[in-house]
Amino acid sequence: MSNMSALALIGVLSILCQWGAWRMKVPAILPLLIVGIVIGPVFGVLDPDAVFGDILFPLVSLSVAIILFEGSLTLKFDEIRGHGRMVTNLVSIGMLVTWVSIAIASYYLIGFGWELAALFGALVVVTGPTVIMPMLRSVRPLARLGNILRWEGIIIDPIGALLAVLVYEFIIASQGAGWTQALQAFATTIGVGFALGFAGGKLLGWALTRNIFPHYLRNVATLAVVLGVFAVSNAMQHESGLLTVTVMGMVMANMRGLDLDEILEFKETLSVLLISGLFIILAARLQPDAFNSLGLPAVILLAIIIFAVRPLSVWLSSIGTQTEFKEKVLLSWIAPRGIVAAAVSALFALKMQQAGWEQAEMLVPLVFLVILSTVILQSLTAKPLAHALKLREPPARGFLIFGANPTARLIAKSLKENKFPVMLADTNWEHIKQARMENLPVYFGNPTSEHAENNMDLTGIGNVLILSPYRQLNPVVAMHFMDWFDAEKIFALHSTEHDAPARNQLPEVYRKRLKLFGKGVTFSKLASLTFQGAQVKTTALTESFHYDDYQDRYGNRALPLYALDERGHCHLFSSDQTFEPKAGWQIVALVSPEQESEEN
Repeated sequence: MSNMSALALIGVLSILCQWGAWRMKVPAILPLLIVGIVIGPVFGVLDPDAVFGDILFPLVSLSVAIILFEGSLTLKFDEIRGHGRMVTNLVSIGMLVTWVSIAIASYYLIGFGWELAALFGALVVVTGPTVIMPMLRSVRPLARLGNILRWEGIIIDPIGALLAVLVYEFIIASQGAGWTQALQAFATTIGVGFALGFAGGKLLGWALTRNIFPHYLRNVATLAVVLGVFAVSNAMQHESGLLTVTVMGMVMANMRGLDLDEILEFKETLSVLLISGLFIILAARLQPDAFNSLGLPAVILLAIIIFAVRPLSVWLSSIGTQTEFKEKVLLSWIAPRGIVAAAVSALFALKMQQAGWEQAEMLVPLVFLVILSTVILQSLTAKPLAHALKLREPPARGFLIFGANPTARLIAKSLKENKFPVMLADTNWEHIKQARMENLPVYFGNPTSEHAENNMDLTGIGNVLILSPYRQLNPVVAMHFMDWFDAEKIFALHSTEHDAPARNQLPEVYRKRLKLFGKGVTFSKLASLTFQGAQVKTTALTESFHYDDYQDRYGNRALPLYALDERGHCHLFSSDQTFEPKAGWQIVALVSPEQESEEN
């Protein structure tokens, strides 16, 4: 197979794997690894070593450098302290306990030397948001537990990667040298990595805040500078580049006034185009006898990691917290490994094999075995376990409102007063700022971004209201959350006749959602009513005051938004509603000031 054919095949399969993971609601790492194994060792369609030859190692090395840099951009030190003692303990005490325990177990069971045992232990301490988030959406654990697992995955991703890099750097520095020489080489690597990483991060952050690069070059320039610093660091001190780019990302993540949203969003494109292809290549290099050679000791090690090491980490981390026994059980069971472990292990194995470490070839299949086993096993069993322990959130009845404009805030405040969880998302900072002043939960940014997936708390949210004027983004948001929630839980406003040509180009499944608050109710109409002073008003229906009476009294000067039945369930008014409000219900409507003055 030629280079061009191989690249085309990898590109197509990468997109298909991402699409399949999206449709099946599973972590993308699963189909990527499985497809790589199928086209590689199973059918022999792709042999990365034969196709890429000498460029395979630089390709993997640069890809891992990008993964580590982008991952470290998410580590804000304030977040470690700001998410409770349990999260702090898990990413510190828990990580160290996991590392040491797995290293000891692999030393005795697999027969690794202490160097490889320590490296393997460091590689598999990381869970990561890419595997945790899909699992949490399926399991729906109680909000407190979901936040613990979510933030553990986000924070331990870069910290665990830094640990693995430091262990690897020490192993390389100590190869063939006495302790004194090893410590000197390691100290030099640490010095170069931290100094160059700090300087590079500060310099790049300064350039971005001063708009040295034009807007269209910001992402590409950032990538080029990171790869340049990586190469310079390796030239100054052998194998120091990975540490340098990791430190560089951490420095930039904690710089005040530096807006990283666009760069973090650029990570999503890299993940699809570069990282997805990388995983197929790595999996295709595996050989069937590599797994067979692991044998029973690997199965025992896997059982120890899942059933002993993780519970020990959670129990020790919970000391001094208010975590209950059954909560510890669930936290102990959910710890799937992900992208950092797979990518970094493959690079380190390649480098150590070149350096003459005979057992290094066992590193990748062992790490991949841990990844596949934890993701598959826990994805299948975490939901029944949470249900049995009665630690699942009740059916989600809250609302994500895309738009934080004045009308959206009025509706959000009304829903919140009626005990419905709400979250407003908007890309308009002024609207978000005003919503915060009104004590409404908000997310500033694009709610379909990866940053939103990792940071926007949707606990208790099961419905989406599209109440924004952003004609281009509204369908994207609706289509995105149709895969999170049922399509019948997505509601959008009607488009104007002026937008008819554009509307007809939209997917039919979205056009069917253009029915919120009744036919012909557009964003412009809502904004106009709000501008004229309309307010949200609640009216109770009784045996002597029916819904027909309500309509006669208010006529066209009140726009019904939603109705609350006797059990407190919310029924949104729409152009195809099937419910009929009756006695005991409450009607919540946007009422014009003229009508209110007549009543008074």
